[in-house]
Amino acid sequence: MSPKTLIKWSNKITPSLVQKLIQAERDVNKAKIIFDSATAEYANGFQHDHTTFGVIISRLVSANQFKAAEELLNRMKNEKVSFTEEIFLSIFRAYGRAHKPLDVLRVFKMMKEFEYEPTEKSYVTVFSILVRENQLKMAQKFYKYMKETGVPPSVTIINVLIKALCMNEGTMEAGVRVFRQMSDYRCTPDAYTYGTLINGMCKFGKVAEAKELFQEMETKGCLPTVVTYTSLINGLCHSGNIDEALKLLEKMSSKGREPNVVTFSSLMDGLCKVGRSSEAIDLLEKMINKRHAPNMITYSTLINGLCKEHNLQGAVEVLDRMKLQGMKPDAGLYGKLITGFCDLSKFRDAANFLDEMILGGISPNRVTWTLHVKIHNMVVQGLCTDNDLNRAFQVYLSMRTRGISINVETFDSLVGWFCKKGDVHKAARIVSEMVVDGCIPDEGTWKAVVTGIGCRKKAREAADLLQNELIGVSVERES
Repeated sequence: MSPKTLIKWSNKITPSLVQKLIQAERDVNKAKIIFDSATAEYANGFQHDHTTFGVIISRLVSANQFKAAEELLNRMKNEKVSFTEEIFLSIFRAYGRAHKPLDVLRVFKMMKEFEYEPTEKSYVTVFSILVRENQLKMAQKFYKYMKETGVPPSVTIINVLIKALCMNEGTMEAGVRVFRQMSDYRCTPDAYTYGTLINGMCKFGKVAEAKELFQEMETKGCLPTVVTYTSLINGLCHSGNIDEALKLLEKMSSKGREPNVVTFSSLMDGLCKVGRSSEAIDLLEKMINKRHAPNMITYSTLINGLCKEHNLQGAVEVLDRMKLQGMKPDAGLYGKLITGFCDLSKFRDAANFLDEMILGGISPNRVTWTLHVKIHNMVVQGLCTDNDLNRAFQVYLSMRTRGISINVETFDSLVGWFCKKGDVHKAARIVSEMVVDGCIPDEGTWKAVVTGIGCRKKAREAADLLQNELIGVSVERES
């Protein structure tokens, strides 16, 4: 599609008209064609200004079309169109979202090449992106450059600096020192300053210091945000001060700060870790009453806690509630339930949840492979111990069909229990499959097959059958 066939321009084409058309077009490639067609239609008349350049560059970088956007920057320079800081800021932010901090710095340096002097806003944006991307060495050099350039200290810049220092335990104290020196720069700490420090202290186990700073924050009339309350609640939970964390939740609500999903989930996790899962369930009800929808972390925390307390009925109820909310349990959640049932020797229930997991389309992958192997083998061995051999054999066959590794112990359990039952054919089949999988039966396994059956006739039958099976295996391998 050529530029002229996309749109028919009126005789009075204006930058505002072009801007509206570009913004109205959902397809970024078509928006670029509109931009190009405006000058193609009136090659000697209409010329783009900084507004039309700005809007198309913003559209391009939002779609990660950085090369095309930077080509337009060069075109602006060649056509002597005035630059605006917002154009550069949109490129910084887009490269930041794409996790390209080096490109952010590169475009920042281009500003002076284009004879545009960055303001504090550009400096802060670049500095903040470097910190957010955990490029702390680059951020430190950039901060030093800012100071050398003469950018004056401000609360915003110092907040970003403190955030950078609070990201590592080794520089945490330096962050506190910068905070204490803010008055020297005639800067007053705000809620973000305190929140960043409190979060860092709680993250590195300095909960007592975080509590002191929280109290200082309140005495100075700086109202903590929901994030700050949540950080301290999480820190108190991790340090075992659950009751204090619950009191802080009540205080939070009385101060007009409504807890969010993360706040509730942190408390539930703390309660579950100290064996107070029933209180965590009560908190879930409170959370739902406040119209906060639980997320995967919330449900996983509760199921894990209930399984550890052997409250499997409660765990299953939480799982059902989760599914009713339209969330799909993952392998990790099923693994916790299956392990919980096995711990209580409820192997048939564990096998049923294995089936549910398979029917739900949850297959092993690189991350969950070990978990699948563990729980499947655990269930088969448990069913054998429970003398539920038919069910154990079904799970075993499912494992072979789906390519899940079978442990030597699982083979031994199946062979041993089928021999005790007198099912020679199944025992022989499992031994042959064991050999195919590269597992060498030990003396105990052979003994179980050959001599573990009371009848001599059956013993002879087992030996002949095994010999035939193993000869077949050898022939297959040679071929």
